[in-house]
Amino acid sequence: MIRAIIFDLGNVIVPIDFSRCHTALSKVCPYPPQEVPHRIRSAGLVESFETGQISPPEFLRAVSRVLEMDVGEMQFWELWNSIFLPDTLIPDEMLAGLRYRQRLLLLSNTNAIHFAMVKERYLLLSRFDDCVLSYEVGAVKPSPVIYQEAVARSGYQPEECFYADDIPAYVEAARREGLDAVQFFSLEQLQKDLQARGISWE
Repeated sequence: MIRAIIFDLGNVIVPIDFSRCHTALSKVCPYPPQEVPHRIRSAGLVESFETGQISPPEFLRAVSRVLEMDVGEMQFWELWNSIFLPDTLIPDEMLAGLRYRQRLLLLSNTNAIHFAMVKERYLLLSRFDDCVLSYEVGAVKPSPVIYQEAVARSGYQPEECFYADDIPAYVEAARREGLDAVQFFSLEQLQKDLQARGISWE
């Protein structure tokens, strides 16, 4: 029996488009959009930021260095947060219905700046009982550590936890930890997967 529902954030709850950020950053640095993510990732900055190893100011300084750009803090965070699109993929009323019957958790590879903005912009995140965030846990998916933390905070056994993520490797990692995990493709597909497990939100 499923007692806890765990959702990924990006492209499950909130739609994201990384190319928006890459294009925006290319306008304030000498590199084209397609080279921006390569330069940031090759320096190991994303994982360091998403595991909480470096602070937001340190991240800004490091990105400014590898992209050879000079922008203010507020401008940079606006560009960095441009990946998020306005409309959520799962409606608020569905989350409310799920939370009424099961414990509801968020599990995300994210960073302090992205999550602060997401909480402010998408009020439906208040529906979640707990948020398991990579930069707080110190581990990113597909590390077993972050799934184990999510299960621990659910208060239930792994097999009592349903998990949805849009990335196949992260779904498989969750399954290895004993969670009932599915890949998210669409709201309709998610609803069918929940209904197949006897989970209602109405």
